[in-house]
Amino acid sequence: MSRGPDKQFDPEVALEKAMEVFWAQGYEAASLSQLLKCMEIGRKSLYDTFGNKRSLFLKALEHYAQTILKSIREQLSAPGSPLANIEQTLETMQTIHGLPGSKGCMIGTNIADFTTADEEMAAILRSYLRQLEDAYCKAVTRAQAVGELNLSVDARELARMLLCTTQGMALAGRVLHDESLLEGVVKSTMALLKKT
Repeated sequence: MSRGPDKQFDPEVALEKAMEVFWAQGYEAASLSQLLKCMEIGRKSLYDTFGNKRSLFLKALEHYAQTILKSIREQLSAPGSPLANIEQTLETMQTIHGLPGSKGCMIGTNIADFTTADEEMAAILRSYLRQLEDAYCKAVTRAQAVGELNLSVDARELARMLLCTTQGMALAGRVLHDESLLEGVVKSTMALLKKT
């Protein structure tokens, strides 16, 4: 049996382009024709390689989540002061989401397109949020272990505060004209952490 022709496109490059569309537009607003045009592939290639729009979205979301989660984990677990790592992570998000044209966080912006009625998608999005929460929790726990944060404050609760704060920063950054609001959020969050 002869093998079919080789793909005339790089699936990784096409997936990256699809991710950009879903990230900027959201799942519902991203049309199939827009995706095909941006990915520079035909409908048959999309279905043969990625499946339908939903499965393409899930692959793009996974690609985004794993890339971002890896970057955040690395920053939070870098050598040196765990509290300084948390501050550096917040400042990085301030810079990214304070830029004109910020698309926010793909996980957070797409939460608006789904409800708990879509149980599969809700579970997937919750899983990514939990992974972010876990990364913050590990950083907070390390900061407590070296005496930078008070042991009497629950590390998981502080991690959830950081998760919600950073998701809010990402969302607000989509419509801000400057990063002064985000700068204030970072300063007040760090001041609050240091008081615990």
